[in-house]
Amino acid sequence: MTDHGSSKLFFLPEHRLGYIPASTGGQQAREVYIVDGLRTPFLKAKGVPGDFSASDLAVAAAKPLLLRQSFAPEDLDEVILGCVIPSPDEANIARIVALRLGCGESVPAFTVQRNCATGMQAIDTAAMNIATGRSDLVLAGGTESMSHAPLLLREQLVRTLGKWKKAKGISASFRSLKALRPAHFAPDIALLHGLTDPLSGLSMGQTAENLATRFQIHKEAMDSYAHNSNLRLIKAQDAGVLQEIIPVFNNKGRFFDADDGVHRDSSMEKLGKLRPMFDRGFGNITAGNSAQVTDGAAMLLLASKEAVERYKLSVLGRLHDCNWAGLSPDQMGLGPVYAMGPLLQRNGLKATDVDYWEINEAFAAQVLACLAAWEDEEFMRNEVGVEALPDPIPMNRLNVEGGAIALGHPVGASGARLVLHLLHVLRRNSAHVGVASLCIGGGQGGAMLLEALSEEDAS
Repeated sequence: MTDHGSSKLFFLPEHRLGYIPASTGGQQAREVYIVDGLRTPFLKAKGVPGDFSASDLAVAAAKPLLLRQSFAPEDLDEVILGCVIPSPDEANIARIVALRLGCGESVPAFTVQRNCATGMQAIDTAAMNIATGRSDLVLAGGTESMSHAPLLLREQLVRTLGKWKKAKGISASFRSLKALRPAHFAPDIALLHGLTDPLSGLSMGQTAENLATRFQIHKEAMDSYAHNSNLRLIKAQDAGVLQEIIPVFNNKGRFFDADDGVHRDSSMEKLGKLRPMFDRGFGNITAGNSAQVTDGAAMLLLASKEAVERYKLSVLGRLHDCNWAGLSPDQMGLGPVYAMGPLLQRNGLKATDVDYWEINEAFAAQVLACLAAWEDEEFMRNEVGVEALPDPIPMNRLNVEGGAIALGHPVGASGARLVLHLLHVLRRNSAHVGVASLCIGGGQGGAMLLEALSEEDAS
């Protein structure tokens, strides 16, 4: 087996999945519990800056989360927050959020970034610190306000203005400004740069088109998957089961209590009429079968067994293992397969041992490509390094309440949302074992193995 990188934490009970030893630095790693979590509604970007900054969103999710705990914010050992594009006035946004939450000056905080899996990276980092005994109680998660991504000045304009500033005398100043052209004033959209791989030169959508071609995924299949993602989220919203969402209020008193990007009028007919976005001539990936640009935050509390007992905390579940993988940037959408394959094999599990799955829906084509690759024995052996052919991932156990196509993908927050939501899905369905995974821009994948605890187990 090829080990693409891992963060082994601890073991599930022997009666559940079989004893799986784990150690850190030659000593038994401590168990890591996910105590609780909340997220904001995911709010679709509408072409102008949204009502909330990234720190606003993180605070909105974390403040009620902390208020319902038996400990004070000052009792946290650290705050770890993921954010990909914090605004210039939110440098080390984790520290800003920690102070706004009243954690006090003595609680350290730091920010992490791993593109689309940033929120999951924050959780993994917190878990490792707990497993190794460095921390007992950590607030971790992710936040993103993609609608606030900045507009950038063109390099030619910046260079010309630099020369103008250094020019001495009116004549020299005039000569430097004569070099300006109307095209120099066109802004660069930072978000488009961030969604383009600098080495391959491909946008994330173009990498998904690569996978659609490679695995022969047709537009009808993409649109059908996207349509079902919307239907699943609508069903969950109407049933009122998304209890991990906390309403947020803007400074004008308006409140938001649900993911607002869902298309309640979704239909195969409407999806079929949308034009391709990334390959105008031959592509099939549209806005309708892609993740939405969105603002949102998800925050979780992680604790050691000692902290659980000290503060008499109820818990959602245990974080069992985490795996990170690398692959070609132009095939980045296959990252979940590269991460999940070794994760399951290392833990002696088959796909049938997993009750529910969450794979982030960057694109419908990308998820469908992952499912196809997962069932390709040659691919799994030669590219992922997993010898045994895993069982298929059943559609009725994957993203059962919709995904990023329906509710959006605030890149810093999605990894944390997946973990939190999966634990709720497991508990609601009296299930135990789940895997959450994402593809990562730049050619990586991340996956977490989770065990939900029933309210009886957690007490």
